[in-house]
Amino acid sequence: MNDVRWVLHVDLDEFLAAVEVLRHPDLAGKPVVVGGRGDPTERGVVSTASYAARKFGVRSGMPLRIAARKIPDAVFLPVDADVYNEMSQRVMDTLRELDVTVEVLGWDEAFLGVDSDDPETFATVVRQAVLDSTGLHCSVGIGDNRLRAKIATGFGKPQGQFTLTQDNWFAVMGDLRPIALWGIGSKTAKKLEALEIRTVRELAASSVEDMAARFGPKIGPWLVGLGMGAGSAEVSDEPWVARSHSRETTFQHNVTDWGEVAEHVRRLAERVTEDIRAEKRPGVRVEVKLRYAPFFTRTTSRALPDPTLDPSVISTAAVSLLERFDHERQVRLVGVRVEMVETG
Repeated sequence: MNDVRWVLHVDLDEFLAAVEVLRHPDLAGKPVVVGGRGDPTERGVVSTASYAARKFGVRSGMPLRIAARKIPDAVFLPVDADVYNEMSQRVMDTLRELDVTVEVLGWDEAFLGVDSDDPETFATVVRQAVLDSTGLHCSVGIGDNRLRAKIATGFGKPQGQFTLTQDNWFAVMGDLRPIALWGIGSKTAKKLEALEIRTVRELAASSVEDMAARFGPKIGPWLVGLGMGAGSAEVSDEPWVARSHSRETTFQHNVTDWGEVAEHVRRLAERVTEDIRAEKRPGVRVEVKLRYAPFFTRTTSRALPDPTLDPSVISTAAVSLLERFDHERQVRLVGVRVEMVETG
């Protein structure tokens, strides 16, 4: 039998929490929440929750205070990026030693391009190799393209694997809601439901012309393709290159003084400028994000007149964007993002 090209999606289970359990074995089996400075009385959000914590409804992105209300006796720990970076590097190095193409997606996940006539056995090898080298468990999705491999991982979690291909796509996904598809969020799902498209099967059967008319000439056909499970099978080992850098800060108390907001925006813009100067890639667009109290987020941006590494130009542009926000509202978070010129 000839080898077949497969895409495998490797996703570390409860990564940050699992790393903390390795550091502190007594936490095994306990509800562990990693986020912010580890203080649930402060403003901050959950970065990762252990499976024991998820049983109580704690999820990534949830405010720490809400997580503490759900599980008062949970163990809250601060984010330790240096440790997670080091462990992530060990995992990715282990994957590369398997002589496959590895495309890193983040701290805790990667796509693998695999030539094999037995991808299920190879996925088992992957899981065991990661466990042996790091002590961490992972789940593996096996697919004939990236979309199916990514979605398959969810069916394999935790500590397992699942195969999703054209052959079983509708048997597995057909009756699920479109939000189960990688790339469809809650807003798009609501728009689809308003069109009486309530399942993946119905999305796949939708008229491309009608969808293009409603969602645009690119997005509409793309959504129909998602319903069919269509996607690229390309996996690249080219290093990931950031398109932008960002910084943000969360206030422990709502800020009503917009002069203070402007000063924070200026400082963040200067710090982001330091980040892009380190890469020697001028900024071309500035974006400001504000989160109003209690929890509504708005962003706005503008292109810079010319590519620049000048902190005064970038910070002035960022502060000027505050004119577009509602100054009658209280602010709980500010952020600044700068897009850079493309490499090459």
